Amino acid sequence: MQENRRPSFIWGEIRKRVFDGISDDLLTAGMGASGFQGPPPVIDPPTPENLRRLAIYFNAKGLLDTTRGGGYNTLFGPGVARDGGKTENEGKIPGKEYLAFSDDGTGTRNVTLMVQIPESFDPDNPCIVAAATSGSRGIYGAVSVVGEWALQRGFAVAYTDKGTGNAIHDLDSDRVSRMDGEVVPAAQAGKEAIFIAEPDEEEPDEEEEKGPSRRIAFKHAHSKVNPEARWGENLLQAICFAFYVLNLEENFGVREADPKVAQRITRENTTVIASGISNGAGAALRAAEADTQGLIHGVAVSEPNVNPAPHPGIAIRQGEQEWQAPNAGRSLFDYVTLLQLYQPCANLAPENRPFAPLSPEDEKLCENRCQRLAQLGLLRGESIAELAQDAQRIINDYAILKEQNRLQPIHWNMQVSDGIAVTYANAYGRFGITDRVCGYSFSAVDAETGAPAPFPLERAQRLFGEGNGIPPTGGVEIINEHSHQSPLRNRASVSADGTRDGNLNGALCLRRLATGTDESGNPLTGEALGYHRRIISGIEEIGATGDLHGLPALIVNGRSDAILAPNHTSRAYVWLNRQVEGEKSRLSYYEVKNAHHLDALNGLPGFNRAYVPLHPYLLRALDLLYDHLKNRTPLPESQVVETTPRGLGEDGKVFDIGPENVPPIAAVPDPRRQIRMEQGVLILPE
Repeated sequence: MQENRRPSFIWGEIRKRVFDGISDDLLTAGMGASGFQGPPPVIDPPTPENLRRLAIYFNAKGLLDTTRGGGYNTLFGPGVARDGGKTENEGKIPGKEYLAFSDDGTGTRNVTLMVQIPESFDPDNPCIVAAATSGSRGIYGAVSVVGEWALQRGFAVAYTDKGTGNAIHDLDSDRVSRMDGEVVPAAQAGKEAIFIAEPDEEEPDEEEEKGPSRRIAFKHAHSKVNPEARWGENLLQAICFAFYVLNLEENFGVREADPKVAQRITRENTTVIASGISNGAGAALRAAEADTQGLIHGVAVSEPNVNPAPHPGIAIRQGEQEWQAPNAGRSLFDYVTLLQLYQPCANLAPENRPFAPLSPEDEKLCENRCQRLAQLGLLRGESIAELAQDAQRIINDYAILKEQNRLQPIHWNMQVSDGIAVTYANAYGRFGITDRVCGYSFSAVDAETGAPAPFPLERAQRLFGEGNGIPPTGGVEIINEHSHQSPLRNRASVSADGTRDGNLNGALCLRRLATGTDESGNPLTGEALGYHRRIISGIEEIGATGDLHGLPALIVNGRSDAILAPNHTSRAYVWLNRQVEGEKSRLSYYEVKNAHHLDALNGLPGFNRAYVPLHPYLLRALDLLYDHLKNRTPLPESQVVETTPRGLGEDGKVFDIGPENVPPIAAVPDPRRQIRMEQGVLILPE
């Protein structure tokens, strides 16, 4: 038997917690399934235990529709047993939890790794499910989505925050976040901080001194390491950490001779599945591509943020419409900066009006954006409605599906494209907090004026649980440093002539850094060109190869995804995989109609009757993959899944969702629903 050795990348203390499954547990933090349908847990005092509970609560609420009518605790959730019945003790799972940092000892990366081992883990039939967190969430960001499936089956779960980790450095107070969520002075935390921003390399000049002193650095944006380039490696590290923890003598290791402990849970006898949603799904695919040790046996993911390496031959057809390179397989930064620029105006398109509940102030902001874009020659039309329709045309001509159009207004209200564009520009270009790319920064704000303000300690402590790692989040806002007269919250800021246009200049600046040209098509020069090259270099670092080495893999995606455009992510990845692996490919793609990126929105009026949850299809994909790995059951071929929205009854109330609304992935799909490759084109039915 092989000796159980601590991985060389594990730095510092390994922290252990044991949960009885009553007062606290692995899956629900002691709240039980019903706890996610009630108010947030109290964190007074803000102990690590309370902060953990808050994080598990808000991550579940931020990712899932926890209303009963939407399927929570009837189709999915901690309260639903594997056989479809009710779980005991509201789905609370007793077991052990281990946390550690992956680093080189300098504390500059400090990627958080976590392993959960349920009491029901079977050492004679071992399985590890590896999951990276979605978005830029902290280490508990995948518990409610992947942990739900794995822990209920007695499988160990290996997690990583993939180097983003929802961690801040409040430079005004010089406070940072530790692994357990506590906020302490940076000097006190030292190498135990999840993230400490690098100090200024030189004194700020007179111009910089005029700016506000209060800044908050976020790890994903300002760590200067482009963490996405290592997401796959981080997930592989989590798997190795899981093997080490499982084989500790206190778990399943076998003592042979003091001080040696041998491994009982080995790569040869253990099934390993990589999973996740969104950014976590992208990390799983990248891990499978980078797996030279044969750690992973299969992949099942949902709505992956994956950026396939550009390929000149890419071609995708849905019904009668076809997209070809370079207008398919674009990078996230490319299409999100386009959305950031044009969506405010597109909100006013007549067809979008029912889904764009704008305040009078936001209505005027969107009108101003339309008019300013027209003045720059970027839109055409005589009226606001015509300009808005032209903006929507530009968006859809960028291979962004029309199925996402009515979801974009609420994403604009949530500042999704602003947050992603600013964060990823900084991350890809390895910029620091003092670079203030395109005049953006992050700060708490005064509620009345929108001006930067101190971040209260109480809010900073809650951020570990409430934040998702990409501002605006948890009381931290995006700031426009170049707002007329003084810096302001981005949406409240005004241009030099006093116009409130949602910081058009900032959006134009980020768009230039994506395209390498100005609004007239002229190549960038000087500092802007240097910034563009840095960002493009970072994007090249994260390009996926499409080579899964013949592993069985399943991707599910909502056709209405309004954050990660299918033509640029899942569809493009499937096409690339077919080109790279050919007949050896074992990747199946399931595109779900009437499903989108954020199931949590389905609990809102209007969305509840129009959309179905995507989460059940990730759970089904995991079921299919595990059954295939254990029993050789064939995996269903790629297909479009027809779902039925809940709709309204005669009384005007939305029907509760049922199995008929979310039919299974067909073992043998109807030929009319099949997704196939023909003569180099990925073909999807309408």
